[in-house]
Parts: sequence; C-alpha cells; structure tokens
Amino acid sequence: MKKLLVAVVLLVTTMMSAQKGSVLLGGNVGFGSEKIGDDKYENFEFSPKVGYQFTDKWTLGVEGSILNYKESGSKREEAYRVGAFTRYSVPLSDLFSFYTDLGVGYQERSIDKTKGVYTSLTPALFINMKRGFGLNFSIGGVGYDNLSGKGTAREHRLGFDFGKTLNIGISKNFGL
Repeated sequence: MKKLLVAVVLLVTTMMSAQKGSVLLGGNVGFGSEKIGDDKYENFEFSPKVGYQFTDKWTLGVEGSILNYKESGSKREEAYRVGAFTRYSVPLSDLFSFYTDLGVGYQERSIDKTKGVYTSLTPALFINMKRGFGLNFSIGGVGYDNLSGKGTAREHRLGFDFGKTLNIGISKNFGL
C-alpha cells in the first residue's frame, strides 16, 4: 500500500511539473441509506481527487476514497480505494457544467481483509461559484467491484445506484 501511495505522489508531481494548464483539486462527501425489509444499510464516503486538465473538456488524475459503512446487526466496516480517473466536461453555461468521471483502481476492505479492483462511472453537475471554485453534485452512478481474500469467496458486484445516493463536493481549478 505504501508503494502505491508513493507512486501516486510521483505521478501527481510529474503531471504538475511537466504540464502547463490547470490542476483540478476536489473531493466529494457522500452518504447513502437503504432499507430492505428489516435490513438497513448506511454508508459515508470521503473521496478526494487531483487531476490535470488537458483541455476545456478532458481531465486526467488520481483519486482516493475512504468508505465507512454498516449493515444491520454487524460491525461498522471500512474500505479504501486508490486509483486513476478521467473526466469529460461539457460546459452548459458560464455557471453550469455537466461532467462524467470514469475511475479505475485498487480497493481493500478492512474487516474481512479482501482486496481487489473497482471501476466506476459517475455523471455529475458542476456549479461554478467564482474563478474555477465550485460545487459538484451527483446522485449515483454505475460501479463494478471485484474482491477476494484468504478464506472468503470472490465477490463480483455490479451496482446501478442512481437516486439512491447523494454526493456533494467542492473543486477548484488552479492555473500553473
């Protein structure tokens, strides 16, 4: 895990010193709650991102995530993600932009010691508040998880959670 974090830092440093454009710093905070019969699921997620904006529409960067969730009758569990993302943005006006993030990376869950890969596709809305600083809003997306660990069965999960989650974040573009 330490080697992966060092690689991410080197990638970000290389991108920032080799490119002349803007750097995107941002993050989301999300909360989800679902009740199926007597079972209740809750999760809280913090997801920071750093990327280089190559054009007005394309951004490439690194992302991380810390997820804390609980199912009825079980202990609270944590999961971690680190990976890369690409963003395609479409300006709708000076105030609004629509964008879609595609993320891919490594993930790990603490309680059952499972590890694996993930991919996600998340459409969202950006509201430009002032000089590249703005708010991000999304209500879910599509995701795929593949996890395995010693003594546990391999998990493959395809999720479609539009309308089930709410993510609110901030971002800022800095010119280099």
